[in-house]
Amino acid sequence: MIEWMNRKQKTPLKKVVYMAWSGCPSEDEMNYILRDCHCSSQILIYSDAPPNFRFSNNIRRIDCLDVSYSEWVTIDNLLTMDGIDIVLESSSLSNRDLNVFLRHWLSGGCPRLKLFSAETGYLDYVQVLDGLLHNAVLVENRRDYTSPFGYSRTLSFGVDIRRADGVSATVCGQADGTLVIGVWPETTYNYN
Repeated sequence: MIEWMNRKQKTPLKKVVYMAWSGCPSEDEMNYILRDCHCSSQILIYSDAPPNFRFSNNIRRIDCLDVSYSEWVTIDNLLTMDGIDIVLESSSLSNRDLNVFLRHWLSGGCPRLKLFSAETGYLDYVQVLDGLLHNAVLVENRRDYTSPFGYSRTLSFGVDIRRADGVSATVCGQADGTLVIGVWPETTYNYN
């Protein structure tokens, strides 16, 4: 269906939203969406993945990836991504995985990142920030953050961290076990 739409239009689809009303997509469908789906900006997956699904390839460069049931997303997937907004709900990432991702970003990985949000259900903030506190400045006030794709987050009592190139981000743990990373300035481009 997506390929047919792209052939009929002069420009590729900007946004693809996948919703499975009954059941879940097949592994082939998930692989197609993540690897081969030609859309210019956003992929939103609002369905379960097949049981034991793992995506072993690199997720193609996509500006915005929003996955409702992201248990299948691994740290290896994140370390090869190049996205602006990455939103993962119902994630199985561990606190150590989140620490590895923060270290990756601090060393220049995921250079276009503006918003990262991963709902894990349980967040050990000390473990997530392990080895990074020398670079952290406590943020005691509340900040409202809006990403280029319009996701709004309230960042309360987080820490600011800065990469060697001067780019800074606020890292905030939320009560529902979500880690949010908001990279400043909050909106360089507007993709909506």
